[in-house]
Amino acid sequence: MKILFVLHLPPPIHGSAAVGLQIKESVIINESFDCEYINLGTSVSIDEIGKRKLAKVFRYLGIYFKLLRSIVFNRPDLCYFSLSSQFVPFYKDTVLILLVKLFRIKLVYHFHNKGVRLRQHKYIDDKLYWLVLHNSTVILLSEKLYPDVEKYVNKNQVFYCSNGINDSETQHSLTLLRINKASVQIFFLSNLIVSKGIFVLLDACKILQEKSIAFHCTMVGDVGDVSEHWFNLKLVEMGLSNNVNYIGKRYGNEKDALFANSDIFVHPTLNDCFPLVLLEAMKNSLPIVSTFEGGIPDIVNNNITGFLVPRNDASALAEKLELLIRNPDLRLEMGKEGRKKYESEFTLSIFESRMKEILEQLDQKNSYLS
Repeated sequence: MKILFVLHLPPPIHGSAAVGLQIKESVIINESFDCEYINLGTSVSIDEIGKRKLAKVFRYLGIYFKLLRSIVFNRPDLCYFSLSSQFVPFYKDTVLILLVKLFRIKLVYHFHNKGVRLRQHKYIDDKLYWLVLHNSTVILLSEKLYPDVEKYVNKNQVFYCSNGINDSETQHSLTLLRINKASVQIFFLSNLIVSKGIFVLLDACKILQEKSIAFHCTMVGDVGDVSEHWFNLKLVEMGLSNNVNYIGKRYGNEKDALFANSDIFVHPTLNDCFPLVLLEAMKNSLPIVSTFEGGIPDIVNNNITGFLVPRNDASALAEKLELLIRNPDLRLEMGKEGRKKYESEFTLSIFESRMKEILEQLDQKNSYLS
């Protein structure tokens, strides 16, 4: 089967682009199908996302003509499309999808985000969702995300495929050294974006500081809708400069070292689907404190591999962080359970095999219909 993959690829690095790169580099998928790839991204850095730039218009036009050329000359049997859920990215995707539909090519949509339910009451959005999604096949990251598209997509048209990450050389064996420290290390890995809960985390850190609890929180990632300068001013204003620091982007061995030297992973996100960073934390045997958001309850077993708290609740976040800080044995036990769950559910090979299985089922369905 010829498959045209229209997906996001780095740069910039974010969840959807990371998964797109995994698919593009997958030996299993590329040996099983005749694959072609088109990068759907128009932003080349995090700070370009959501901003109007002339260069992005030209990049989008380039995507359109690449898609048209592939459809006309390669005639794919299936188009895999990494679909955005709302606002301008969805409108841009819709134009490309209508081009694919015009040539009657079978589509399967892979959602790495959510938000359809938030916009379905808008007249124009509702009509476009019906046009794009009705009677379509969709891949979701978790069953908990189905309510977001249930108005437009039948359950029998949905496949579920959890994300996975490569089990590269990790240092999870160093967990035995993660006890009896003078100051427990809390690790946050995401971009400086308000929706990732960065200010909820700062409020929680302030609560811990006021209780004279020994800890240090290291925040890593690219700048987003919050600048480094403004963030550091906020740290000074809250009196957290000695307990919290932001060190920018880190990759490869530097990022691995941060995981190895950390004791707790925190991700107090306000809006997410299936964060890959949580899989990285589990791979590195770290206990997690995150939120009841999107598919996260499928990743973190509450009270077993970590704790989940309500969104925007700094007090609840601080309470669970304090519990882990004061109980090194609990940290180790939750970290071990997280590692076990990673190995059984979230490795890259499991993800690739599941994606191959879904695409093969679509191929069989196409053959039956033809």
